[in-house]
Amino acid sequence: MADNYEDMEVPVVTLELDDDTSIDCAIIAVFKAEGYSYNYAALIEVENIDSEDGELYLYRYRELPDDEVELTQIESDEEFDAVSDAFDRMLDEAEFNED
Repeated sequence: MADNYEDMEVPVVTLELDDDTSIDCAIIAVFKAEGYSYNYAALIEVENIDSEDGELYLYRYRELPDDEVELTQIESDEEFDAVSDAFDRMLDEAEFNED
């Protein structure tokens, strides 16, 4: 990752969690998952973007007019597993290409 998220040009969104708290997250990747027609986004808390710590969030992703995005929850365990696998493959490919 970059030395400082402020040096990166990544979109930042605010997530409203189930416990009524909100966190600012950076969208670190947008990708597809095999067998699904949606785009998906991987997000990490802005305060943890420069570290290995922090929660990773996966959501359905849709671009809206005026540079806004819509994030919606993944609806099933099967879909979440496919999205998680797609993200892992993307990370593996990126790591392979760095070597």
